[in-house]
Amino acid sequence: MKELRFGALKAAIPIVQGGMGVSVSMAGLASAVAREGGIGVISATGIGMCEKDFFSDFAAANSRVLRKEIRKARDKTSGVIGVNLMVALSDYGRLLKTAYEEEAHAVFVGAGLPLRLPEGMPIDTVKNAFTRFVPIVSSARAADIIFTSWAKKYDYVPDALVVEGPMAGGHLGFKLQQIDSPEFALEKILPEVVRVAEKYAEKFEKDIPVIAAGGIYSGADIHRHLELGASAVQMG
Repeated sequence: MKELRFGALKAAIPIVQGGMGVSVSMAGLASAVAREGGIGVISATGIGMCEKDFFSDFAAANSRVLRKEIRKARDKTSGVIGVNLMVALSDYGRLLKTAYEEEAHAVFVGAGLPLRLPEGMPIDTVKNAFTRFVPIVSSARAADIIFTSWAKKYDYVPDALVVEGPMAGGHLGFKLQQIDSPEFALEKILPEVVRVAEKYAEKFEKDIPVIAAGGIYSGADIHRHLELGASAVQMG
């Protein structure tokens, strides 16, 4: 398998560990994955739930624990550590800023379309940052909407994409009848998203890898999706 590269970021094995919220994928799991050459991911969702002030000031608790977990993961490995964030969270902006301040290698942003950066976070923060910005989408249309918005607002586009098919966990937006429909299968959606990424990669003269996710279990699954144009897979 080829290594995963986007910008200066490099993972020896093209496997991203999916973010699992409410204190499941923390520094321990993320650093273990990163030590093996993949991308370990800390989920920021409900990460501060064990803090004493979680119910009185959950945003502060989440931000504080996210900062601690990124640093803890860094102490355990020199590998690639990312953070998973949900746009739908009311403290999304604060958590995103925390991830950038701590120089996580990448932020994987889903559960909503990140059409703009949070207030008080200028585009230069992202352009010049060590951290790579990676939206999570479930269709080529969603990918195109995000990239079109960023191109218009910032003359810049995100650094990679995760495309999740209906067999993925998390917050995707697929309807029940679409889960088993061939029209919505990851194998159908993936090449369409790759084409969107290629269009903007050419326009902005940068590599935009696509990471495939959802129902990927085995080496054969990984190989099949890499053959379909993915640069890596996400498993979790």
